[in-house]
Amino acid sequence: MFDQFDALLLARFQFAFTVTFHFIFPSFSIGLASYLAVLEGLWLWTGREVYLNLFKYWLKIFALAFAMGVVSGIVMSYQFGTNWAVFSDKAGPVIGPLMAYEVMTAFFLEAGFLGIMLFGMGRVGRKLHFAATLAVAVGTFISAFWILSANSWMQTPVGYAINEAGQFVPEDWWAIIFNPSFPYRLVHTVFAAYLTTALVVGGVGAWHLLRERTNKGARVMFSMAMGMITIVAPLQILAGDMHGLNTLEHQPAKVMAMEGHFQSHPEGAPLILFGIPDQEAGTVRHAIEIPKASSLILKHDLNAPLNGLDTIDRADWPYVPVVFWSFRIMVALGFAMLGLGALSLLARWRGRLYDWRLLHRLALLMGPSGFVAVIAGWVTTEVGRQPFTVYGLLRTAVSASPLEAPAVAASLLTFIVVYFIVFGAGTGYILKLMAKPPHAGETGPEAGRDPIRTAGITPAPAVNPARTLGAKA
Repeated sequence: MFDQFDALLLARFQFAFTVTFHFIFPSFSIGLASYLAVLEGLWLWTGREVYLNLFKYWLKIFALAFAMGVVSGIVMSYQFGTNWAVFSDKAGPVIGPLMAYEVMTAFFLEAGFLGIMLFGMGRVGRKLHFAATLAVAVGTFISAFWILSANSWMQTPVGYAINEAGQFVPEDWWAIIFNPSFPYRLVHTVFAAYLTTALVVGGVGAWHLLRERTNKGARVMFSMAMGMITIVAPLQILAGDMHGLNTLEHQPAKVMAMEGHFQSHPEGAPLILFGIPDQEAGTVRHAIEIPKASSLILKHDLNAPLNGLDTIDRADWPYVPVVFWSFRIMVALGFAMLGLGALSLLARWRGRLYDWRLLHRLALLMGPSGFVAVIAGWVTTEVGRQPFTVYGLLRTAVSASPLEAPAVAASLLTFIVVYFIVFGAGTGYILKLMAKPPHAGETGPEAGRDPIRTAGITPAPAVNPARTLGAKA
């Protein structure tokens, strides 16, 4: 049935599908963990109950998003072994330890304190509970640190040698971890996570303000979210610009694809706003462009020459139409976020932050835009790296496992069905929780007062609670 399909294309589609699903949850939970820490800290500092109610309101949502993020992430490791065995063999000595460092630091930290954060309110002291919330927030950042370090090394590989078996082996771990694109990618991605969370929180706050503008919880969450967007959106645009300059230095073909520059421009390159890239013909049809603006942005000089894809072997071109449009979606949403922040600042200055319904409707509309932006950015990064898995060194075509198309198609179909059922249900439940307004006396995801008995519903009669080591039963 699937014999006519290309196994490599199916494997790439499967990884793209699963990583896109997965990326939605960490991009939300990283920012939400920090938001929860801020809410609990404000509650401890001010004693205002509204902060505690909001903490419990978002804690339930965080628990679901965090769980789905962990589960969907496990599938990544599975695919390295099944569909990308050659990549795992060649790059495993570098990528494997970086993934292990994530487990030993971030996962252990989160696993140690997540239970206290979710179920410990009222069972441990306030300071200890706040420390647990901070530990989970730090853990989510550390997780992003290691994953982005590994991914950045695949984009800008340094600090390695190649052994007799053709494997990448580490020579300088500091160079590997802090590879040339890593600092820019880390800042850009963490800012994106904070913006994603702020947009969701702002959208939920706007939804409840449209229904009841006097709701205290909705007012506080909307104000905090708009403040975050106002501050972080311009910083994110600045970080994105610096990231782009770094990419131009280390991955010029990716920037050429983002800009739609098939031809070189020795006397200043235009900024192509829109158009239809034609990969075969090597041109952008019906282009709407601003003369020399691309040289101004990338070289800070109107007449600076910029090379095009015509200076690179066609076999090394990324697929331009996808990179071209995903980049524009990300940039357009970034400027829309900047506009939302500016409007909220105007509303705050005019004292209309809680009763300007146009602003609330716009914030509600922009609620999911952070997810779209991070996925578009991820597509730009990953498709722009093609046709390599390790940039310039290991081609994607030779990184895949020697599998037949039906085998890959079967697991791909399974993933599609399971993901839409399981994560669709989870996402639906999160939306249901968000649809309820925050209120006084909010409850968190408290467990029952009795301990969980995993071996049965009643204590085993042979166990004597007073028994100690060395004593007779």
